[in-house]
Amino acid sequence: MNVLVVENERPAADRIVKMLKKEDRSINILGIAETVEDTINRLQMKPEPDLILMDIQLDDGLCFEIFETISVDIPVIFTTAYDEYTLKAFKVNSIDYLLKPVDEKALSAALGKFRKLHYDNKDPFRKDFRQLINEFRNQYKSRFLIKIGEKFRSVTTPEISHFHIAERNVFLSDYHGKDYGIDYSLDQLQHMLDQEIFFRISRDCIININAIALISRYSSSRLIISLKPEDKSERFIVSRDKVAEFKRWADG
Repeated sequence: MNVLVVENERPAADRIVKMLKKEDRSINILGIAETVEDTINRLQMKPEPDLILMDIQLDDGLCFEIFETISVDIPVIFTTAYDEYTLKAFKVNSIDYLLKPVDEKALSAALGKFRKLHYDNKDPFRKDFRQLINEFRNQYKSRFLIKIGEKFRSVTTPEISHFHIAERNVFLSDYHGKDYGIDYSLDQLQHMLDQEIFFRISRDCIININAIALISRYSSSRLIISLKPEDKSERFIVSRDKVAEFKRWADG
């Protein structure tokens, strides 16, 4: 049985591999993928895995982006830190969900379920992951991994003042006025961020409601926003077609 492990924390990945080998020495580990991009690339290679053990939150996004990008017919055992109440709602959509740190007995039971579903049926195992994708859109992105030279820094969403486009690149700005380049488009960010907190005021900018210091009338049909701290010279204009929606959003 060929197994692909998708896990961005190397100690956790090594532990899963060790447990898999202990459970069944005939299991062949095809590799360890650490990101959405790595997994997409690996799934388009041969040999194809018979089973995937997959963490939900990866460094470059939720794993469900994989299923939006390519067609995946391979059964999955998800590993996740989400609580049991959330897990129960999604039990029907995969082989199993294992809470981290993964327990040996739970993994053994999940593998037993896989063997029964996969090998005891003549037809290939297929699952529709669309429901999972839609449901997990409610699990908004809580942090961004930023590359600074040869180092990395994790920036949480409460630290973020706004996102903006400059010279065709997208930047994350914190409350200290520091800008960090990110690899997401504003269109992608709109789906990843909590829309109760973040609002796209124009084609070039998404702001945090908690970063707003002052809203002023810019013209008869537009608004201008000052962000905290108030002594910042930078101002942001709400697009004319966004004003009504912005007022409803800002009013809660």
